[in-house]
Amino acid sequence: MTVDTATLQARLTDLMPGIRRDLEDLVRIQSVSADPERLGEVERSAEATLALFRAEGVDARIVRAFDGAPPAVIGEKKGPEGAPTVLLYAHHDVQPENDPADWDSPPWEPTERDGRLYARGAADDKAGVITHLAALRAFGDELPVTVRLFIEGEEEVASATLPQLLEQFQDDLRSDVIVIADSGNWDIGVPALTTSLRGMIRMDVELRTLTHAVHSGMWGGLQPDAIMAMIRLLDSLWTPEGGCAIDGLVSGPAADVDYPEERLRAESGAIESLEWVGTGSIVERLWTQPAITVTGFDAPKVDGASNTLTPSARAKITVRLAPGDTTENAVARLTEHLERHTPWGARIRTTLLDTGEPIAIDAAGPAYDAARGAFTEAWDGTAPIDMGVGGSIPFIAEFLESFPGASVLVTGVEDPDTRAHGANEGLHLAEFERVLLAEALLLRNLGS
Repeated sequence: MTVDTATLQARLTDLMPGIRRDLEDLVRIQSVSADPERLGEVERSAEATLALFRAEGVDARIVRAFDGAPPAVIGEKKGPEGAPTVLLYAHHDVQPENDPADWDSPPWEPTERDGRLYARGAADDKAGVITHLAALRAFGDELPVTVRLFIEGEEEVASATLPQLLEQFQDDLRSDVIVIADSGNWDIGVPALTTSLRGMIRMDVELRTLTHAVHSGMWGGLQPDAIMAMIRLLDSLWTPEGGCAIDGLVSGPAADVDYPEERLRAESGAIESLEWVGTGSIVERLWTQPAITVTGFDAPKVDGASNTLTPSARAKITVRLAPGDTTENAVARLTEHLERHTPWGARIRTTLLDTGEPIAIDAAGPAYDAARGAFTEAWDGTAPIDMGVGGSIPFIAEFLESFPGASVLVTGVEDPDTRAHGANEGLHLAEFERVLLAEALLLRNLGS
């Protein structure tokens, strides 16, 4: 028997205090997968996640790609005979908190202020984990679909063993629909399905012009130093307008979505006088065009620097790739560009660090109709938009490759002011309740 919307909403309202407690308890576990000293916390987070889902009747266990690999939780709870199978994905590892002094409240103690719950992982992605838990809890023994579960423990360190896990446990994870709760909504009160994400390549670039440092007064004006050469090389990466100057990278159109100037400036953290770079619409520049960022630079520090010509300098370059491009193409084009624009005979060495493919999802078909119906109902008649994301979630490509017949729905709990990965990460609690209802309605719609 189908559970009606009013019943699901009433159940979730009654369950909300317990759901909130479970989220806060999970958030207090410092499961920073990038910190070797806190790998025990990652293990504790996996154990806590396992216990939560087992309590809802999920036949769950912790798995690893190999001994010593990060822990993931997989499991299954069967629905009616012949019902669709739905895989629910989230991750229980989190980003480092960085400097606690930048936080307005302790990063590992969930704190509510003005309708938000602040803590590291409160949104990304422990709220995603709890969203799946709440949907199962709302249905109890009336689950309308068979649910399979995959809660990853290394998403924040690039999901290195994910391909092995998907291969080893393919039969345990194979599903008709995959719901990935690791993205967000367009705005407070406006839901979204994420249908495109940019890809990424990261490369270290080192330039050398001298065998050793020399006196800048003796040799300056004749001998180019490595910082001078690096500045000239990096400047070649951008057009005069600040767009991407690397030939051969893909750009494309984006959805016709208005991004108001006032909201854009507030959400981006831009100072009042700052001008935007690039050309095209705002969302094209953010979602469907390549973007280049220098995320690190090694050279002598200003304090204590001597009057010498620096022999070598190193920079870390990140390129975001538009949907439709490939990392193979981007690596080749970036390498060609760097070698062609290295000035004055400097010696260049490049090291590729990591890659992630861009994604474009054709969000058409019954599963997407079920999702749009669920979201519209949960947000009181506001239909979801199809949203692009400028960031990268490389593992989605792994799911698409491993399960080519599945419909992949990318959604989540974040909003424009979530500040995931930054200080004062926060979960908007009223929107979180809508997300919980939307996922329960989605499972109901898929089951019917």
